[in-house]
Amino acid sequence: MTAPPDDCLARNDWICGDYLSSRRHILLGAVAEHVQLTVVSVALGLVVAVPLALLARRHRWTAGPVLALTTMLYTIPSLAMFSLLLPVYGLSSALVVAGLALYSLTLLVRNLLAGLDGVPAEAKDAARGMGYGPTRQLLTVELPLALPAAMAGLRIATVSAVALTTVGAIVGHGGLGNLIYAGMNSYFKAQVLTASVLCVLLAVAFDLLLLGAERLLMPWRRRARTARRGRARMAVRRPVAAGRQP
Repeated sequence: MTAPPDDCLARNDWICGDYLSSRRHILLGAVAEHVQLTVVSVALGLVVAVPLALLARRHRWTAGPVLALTTMLYTIPSLAMFSLLLPVYGLSSALVVAGLALYSLTLLVRNLLAGLDGVPAEAKDAARGMGYGPTRQLLTVELPLALPAAMAGLRIATVSAVALTTVGAIVGHGGLGNLIYAGMNSYFKAQVLTASVLCVLLAVAFDLLLLGAERLLMPWRRRARTARRGRARMAVRRPVAAGRQP
């Protein structure tokens, strides 16, 4: 019998260190393209979502149509979405960016609008009592208080964009999706597994990065949590101290 080859690439193993070392530049290029497509598409979606949410908040009759339109866009299958945008953008990375931006609108608009609607009336009344105009009130009171809901939508939209970017492989601009698609066609196990794991790690990295940004943008929430923990510890210590008294 012929001995199996020592090279994991020749054996077509799922886990292969030689693949990582020999294809490092290909993997780095795919990761860079994946990150670029994700960031640009979500940023574009955010640029469109903020005015739409503000419009729906200012003119309440537009809230239903805006939410219905963005929800309808999210229900379009990705292949159909890219096909509809193909006559406009052609086989380019702009096609993928436009499609992902449209998908992100559902989560971004809905969460931002929910955050703005959740601002306490007392906070808005206090701002008006201090002489804040509509623009200043929006920028310094309402948007900061709406940040938790908005950031939640942004995190979900970003993670979803990481996953949907892989579909861009059908037009040759899918980042790690290109490697997954090519690996599946040739049954290249190491390439499929490595690119898939990198997609997962990329989604986790984006989520943690946005979580850190959320905590930096909202320091008052950290102070509130610290204060609650302090009160909880004091509440626990008081009965213990009382029990020790003679």
